[in-house]
Amino acid sequence: MPSASTRFLNLGILAHVDAGKTTLTERLLHLAGAIDEPGSVDSGTTHTDDLALERQRGITIRSAVVSFGWRGRRINVVDTPGHPDFIAEVERVLGILDGAILVLSAVEGVQPQTRILMRALQRLHVPTLLFVNKIDRVGADLDRVVDAIRSRLTPDVLVMGGVRRTGSRSAGFQPYRGEDPAFAERATTTLAEHDDGVLRAYLDGAAVPAGDLRADIAAQTRAGLLHPVFAGSAATGAGVGEILAALPTLLPTATGSADDAVSARVFKVERGPGGDKIAYLRVSDGTVRPRQRLELPGGRSGKAASVQTYGDGGWTSVDSLGPGAIGRVRGLSAVRVGDAVGERQDPGEPHFPPPTLSAAVDTVRPEDGPALRTALTQLADQDPLINVHLDAAGKPTVSLYGRVQQEVLEATLADEYGVEARFADAAVLHIERPRGVGTAVERLNTPGNPYQATIGLRIEPAAPGSGVRFAVAAPARDMPLYLYGDVTRFAATIEQHVREALAYGLAGWPVTDCVVTLVEAGYSVADGPPSKRGPTSTARDYRKVAPVVCRQALRRAGTQVCEPVLRVSLEVPDADVAAVQTVLGRMGAGLTGQWPAGPMARIDARLVAARLHALQHQLPDLTGGEGLLEYRFDDYRPVHGRPPRRAAPGGAPTAESLT
Repeated sequence: MPSASTRFLNLGILAHVDAGKTTLTERLLHLAGAIDEPGSVDSGTTHTDDLALERQRGITIRSAVVSFGWRGRRINVVDTPGHPDFIAEVERVLGILDGAILVLSAVEGVQPQTRILMRALQRLHVPTLLFVNKIDRVGADLDRVVDAIRSRLTPDVLVMGGVRRTGSRSAGFQPYRGEDPAFAERATTTLAEHDDGVLRAYLDGAAVPAGDLRADIAAQTRAGLLHPVFAGSAATGAGVGEILAALPTLLPTATGSADDAVSARVFKVERGPGGDKIAYLRVSDGTVRPRQRLELPGGRSGKAASVQTYGDGGWTSVDSLGPGAIGRVRGLSAVRVGDAVGERQDPGEPHFPPPTLSAAVDTVRPEDGPALRTALTQLADQDPLINVHLDAAGKPTVSLYGRVQQEVLEATLADEYGVEARFADAAVLHIERPRGVGTAVERLNTPGNPYQATIGLRIEPAAPGSGVRFAVAAPARDMPLYLYGDVTRFAATIEQHVREALAYGLAGWPVTDCVVTLVEAGYSVADGPPSKRGPTSTARDYRKVAPVVCRQALRRAGTQVCEPVLRVSLEVPDADVAAVQTVLGRMGAGLTGQWPAGPMARIDARLVAARLHALQHQLPDLTGGEGLLEYRFDDYRPVHGRPPRRAAPGGAPTAESLT
C-alpha cells in the first residue's frame, strides 16, 4: 500500500483502436507481479475492461485504473479508449498524467488516431514513450513504422533496440547497449538536436561517455524533447520487460506538497451498486482523508465518506491520498466529471472538439420515461459531453460523437438500468437567432388568460456568440414577492421558465444570441391591492404563463435558423490532394489554405458540420487510410434555402394561446 513517502508515476496508455494497449497493460501488471496471469481481450478476462459491454465488444469504453509497485515507485496505469467515439474519456485523462506510452501496431503503423493522440500529448508536454506492438504478426516491419513515426509524428525519436524473427511467435526485442558504437552514434546525433554540449562534443569528434548518454536520454525524455521507441509483442511478452524496466528512469514521478491545501482533479465518475457516486481523482497537492469536506466548483462541496486506492489486484480503503496519488472517493454526491477539487485548479482549454451530433431519446415502454430520465442524468455525471437536455415535458436529447457511442449508450441503458430506449436519427445541432424585436404580454383577468399571472416579455437580437441574457425592466411592486422572497428569486424563476421555452424555437432548435427582458408583471391576492383583487397568484400560474408569452414574443420577432461551421484541417498524401479537393468542393467547403506537411499535404477549409461525418466516412477510401482530419468549431451561419426543422417533444410550448 502507498505510504506518505511513496513516489508516484501516473502513466497513461494510449493508442488507435486495436493497437493492443489493453493487452500491454495486462502484460505490465503480470511482469510487475501484480497479477498471476495476464488477462485476454478476446476471452474477456482483462483487469481494466471490467464493464460487461467492454468484454462483449472487446473494446475499452471507459478509462480504467490499475496500479503496481515497481523499483521504489507506485505506478498508476490509466488505460484509455482507442475508438474515436470515446475521445472524451481520453480528454479527461490527459491532464492527470506524468507520462505516457503511445502504442502503435508494427503492421498498421501510424494511424489517424495515433497522430491525434500524439499531438495532444505534445501540446500538454507529456513525456511519452513509443511502443511498436505486434512484431509477432505477419507483415510487421519496425523500420517502416519508425520511418512513419519520424515523418508523421515527430523526428525526435531514438530506437532503443532491434527486433529479430519478426512475423513469428518467437519474435523478440534486443535492447541496444550504450557501449554499442552504432547506437552511441545515433544517440549522440539525436541528443545533439536539443543539447549544445552534446553537439559540441559531436562536432569535435569526441565520444560522449555511455553513462552521460544514458543520463541525457533520460533528461530529454522527461522534458518531452525525446521519444524513445521500444518494440515487442504484448501478446507474447516480448519487449514488455524492457519498457517496464525503463519507466522509472525515463519518465518523471509526480511532485507536490502534502502540507499545502488540497488540489485535485476528478477524471472519472461512476455509480456504486447502491447508486452512490464514486469519484476517481488525481491529487496534485495536499492530502485527502476520510470524513474530510472537499470544496467543488460553483459553491458545491461534499464530505468524503471513504477513500480508496488500487493495490493487490483491487480497490482497498486507506487513511489518506497524498500528492501524486490516484484514488477514488465515495460520498461526494454533487461531484461531476472534470471537477477541480480544492484550490489552484485550472480546467484549461479542451484538447479535442466537442460532439457535433444530437439525437432525441425515447422509451419503448412509456412507463419507463422516469427511469430513462434518471439513467441519462446519472450517465451525464460520467460523461458531461453527452449534454443531456430535458425540456419542460421531460423529453431528453443527447449529444454524440458517432454511431458506436450511440449503440453503447443504448446497450448501457438496457443492461445497467433495464430501460429499453430508442434513439431518433442523429442530426447536427442547429441554432435559431431572433431576426428582429418581438414583444408579447398576457395579463391576468382577461378572457384569453385563465391563470392569475401577468407576464410581458421582449425578445431582441444580441451579438453572435453572446448566448441568452435575461434582464428585468418591470417594477418590483408588480412582482409577487410573497411567493419568492425578493426580486432576484422571482427574476431567476421567470428566467428559468424562459430558458426552457427557448430550448425549442420556431423550427425546433435552441434559440440563442438574444436578450429577453421582463417588461411587465402582475399578480392578484384575495384581499385586493397592492396589485389586483382575485384568487391569489401561485407559482404554477407563472410557470404556465411565462413559456407561452415567450413563444408569442419569439414568433413576433421571427427567427433565423443557423448551422454550425467548422474549421477542418486535413493531412493527406500528395497524390490524393486533387481527389480530396474535389470532394471538398462538392460538399461546399471553402478552402482557406494548402501547404506541404512533411511527406503529406495539409489542406485547411471551412465546412458546414452537416457534411463532417460524410467527409470522415469518405476520407479513408480517398487516401488509402492515410488521411487525418481534425476540426474545431468556427461559427454559425444562416441556412440558405429551406431550413431543417426539429419537432418539439410533446408538451413543449408551441401554441400562442393559453387556452
